[in-house]
Amino acid sequence: MTGIAAISQQIWDMKYRFKTADGEPLDATIDDTWTRVAGALAAGESDPARWAPVFRDALAGFGFLPAGRILAGAGTGRSVTLFNCFVMGRIGDDLGAIFAHLREAALTMQQGGGIGYDFSTIRPKGARVHGVGADASGPLSFMDVWDSMCRTIMSAGARRGAMMATLRCDHPDIEAFIDAKREPGRLRMFNLSVLVTDAFMQAVEADQPWPLGFDGHCTKVLRARELWDRIMQATYAYAEPGVIFIDRINATNNLRYCEEISATNPCGEQPLPPYGACLLGSINLATLVRDPFGMEAGLDMERLRALVPVAVRMMDNVVDVSRFPLEAQRREAQAKRRIGLGVTGLADALILCGVRYGSARAVELTDLWLGAVQAEAYRASAALAAEKGAFPLYDRDAYMASPMVMALPGDVRAAIAAHGVRNALLTSIAPTGTISLFADNVSSGIEPVFSYSYERSVLMPDGSRRTEEVSDPAHRLFRERFGPDAPLPDYFVDAQSLTPAEHVVMQAAAQRHVDSSISKTINCPEDLPFDAFKDVYRQAYALGCKGCTTYRPNAVTGAVLAVKKETPKAPAPAGDGGSVVYMTKPLDRPEALPGETYKVRWPDSDHAMYITINDVVEAGRRRPFEVFINSKNMEHYAWTVALTRMISAVFRRGGDVSFVVEELKAVFDPRGGAWLGGRYVPSLLAAIGDVIERHMTAIGFLPDRGAGEPAKRIIAGGPSTGTEPAARAALQCPKCGQPGLVRQEGCDTCHSCGYSKCS
Repeated sequence: MTGIAAISQQIWDMKYRFKTADGEPLDATIDDTWTRVAGALAAGESDPARWAPVFRDALAGFGFLPAGRILAGAGTGRSVTLFNCFVMGRIGDDLGAIFAHLREAALTMQQGGGIGYDFSTIRPKGARVHGVGADASGPLSFMDVWDSMCRTIMSAGARRGAMMATLRCDHPDIEAFIDAKREPGRLRMFNLSVLVTDAFMQAVEADQPWPLGFDGHCTKVLRARELWDRIMQATYAYAEPGVIFIDRINATNNLRYCEEISATNPCGEQPLPPYGACLLGSINLATLVRDPFGMEAGLDMERLRALVPVAVRMMDNVVDVSRFPLEAQRREAQAKRRIGLGVTGLADALILCGVRYGSARAVELTDLWLGAVQAEAYRASAALAAEKGAFPLYDRDAYMASPMVMALPGDVRAAIAAHGVRNALLTSIAPTGTISLFADNVSSGIEPVFSYSYERSVLMPDGSRRTEEVSDPAHRLFRERFGPDAPLPDYFVDAQSLTPAEHVVMQAAAQRHVDSSISKTINCPEDLPFDAFKDVYRQAYALGCKGCTTYRPNAVTGAVLAVKKETPKAPAPAGDGGSVVYMTKPLDRPEALPGETYKVRWPDSDHAMYITINDVVEAGRRRPFEVFINSKNMEHYAWTVALTRMISAVFRRGGDVSFVVEELKAVFDPRGGAWLGGRYVPSLLAAIGDVIERHMTAIGFLPDRGAGEPAKRIIAGGPSTGTEPAARAALQCPKCGQPGLVRQEGCDTCHSCGYSKCS
């Protein structure tokens, strides 16, 4: 591992290194990982011995970065899929079909795939269910069930599954869908996106009435701008839902003659038909820059043109060597052989070339570089078709009429016309947070650099923590070449210092050469007025983007703050989570404690459960100290006593004990949960977690999320030097607990441990 950054070593060891079930390493070095992956993908060739070294050379030096599923699973013999994510089948509007799809979702996530679903096919809340004399509960109620299921499925790679839910802009429940995440804790395993049609955008522009309906029946009419503003207000307030321009996706789809798309994978870069699968990989542009910071700085186009065909060939082989959770997914993948080749390190490549992200020159270079990736990918796929055959559903006349194919260079179109094409779709810009950390912390996807340097806390074997600095490789090279005190040129910009318009024009430039879609977050300043904010989405639509996701620091999801040197620490205000005190010795119990008792009725129990929570008072403030549960129902006696003793022991140790709530609320009862107070609760333990959360909020230990108090924020990074972008604040990672969670590429990624919600 000589010459590999510490963060890359840790990401490799945690996520991609092949180990036995007991944790014994089988990949001794990263070179062994390259050899394992290359050999596994070469097995799909008629002459594996010829191609394995070629594939290995493409991987070495991080030039081509297959998605994490491939790096972690290829050549291991494990029952996992090498595809990152899937769109599941069309949900039928009946209970049997709905729960059959729930089972398919669980099986898919168990093998490591994220999933996307369109819930527009489910009748709205209150609609009559003929034959049973009842009213429908609506798509959101079933999304709650999916959400609870997802909490319990630990997918391959030890992460919880990720999901995308879409709903059409004309569905009667669209307003409830838009507002769903205003309720704290609801649908946390989902990303939400509204399927926006061209007709709706035209109605918004003309301020026309917009009908909501289902199955041909109109249920409500409202102003289109009213619904648009509601979408934008929700996104402005807490970053969801995003929007997907679904008509544009279908109109430009190479396969519009044989499929219709209504959903995407969890991060939106792959719009897919029912049972479609996304296969991802990225060319690392930063490794291809010659003469960085020099007079002749530029991308080595010859190396790029040589690398793309190898990447396409490797990814095409994945279709044949991968396992699939469901037979329908295998059939869909092999019938169309779609891949999603993208790029990472775009921002660093621009910096190394002395170009400011978002500038006219950056747009020009993005057009040039991604245009080359697109052309060489299609050229390579046509050559593969001549060698191995076109994808089974290839229809020459229909395929050649696709807008994306018609825009290709003439010689590439001629090759496709002569031989067909091996892969129906070829390009996509996926989230690369974890593999970019693995590749020396290169900038992710087409995102700007989020932070040029930050401090990362590393857990040591003895339980202590060591702090190390992690820096962007372009920034590091600049410092090595020009000295630690040299002022940074103006092309060193970060995600927060760019205008939303500069984000959008870069996304639009990339989209022109991407036949699928792009996972990107348009970061907006906190003080951006709402009227200007909603114009970001209109600009994205006008410039040809297929979707849009934004992140604006806000009271619900947190904020991005500048860190000032040696700023005195202010006393903690009420409701910030309490004074966090860590103790090595548990507190002694006083003679008397203030507390409250709460009554919970669970449907399968004849007797109510009474939960008593007592608090200790420290410095005039209350914090939870102990829990008791009592009930006449003796069936629960043993486990409730054990549970309360354990929780009480945790409370008495001190510290930030709010994690107890999250752990309890994440428990899913396989027998099914219950509806309490008009809301689905996945288990009795989750109901207990709700009570503890309510009590913590009432005493001021937790913020009142319903009242719009800010989420917990932890400052990450060291003090600003004055010559570099200020360090940023980040949210707490749900896996490692460190302040390294940032929003990029439409996904939450942790810079401390490599956790990613989407990869």
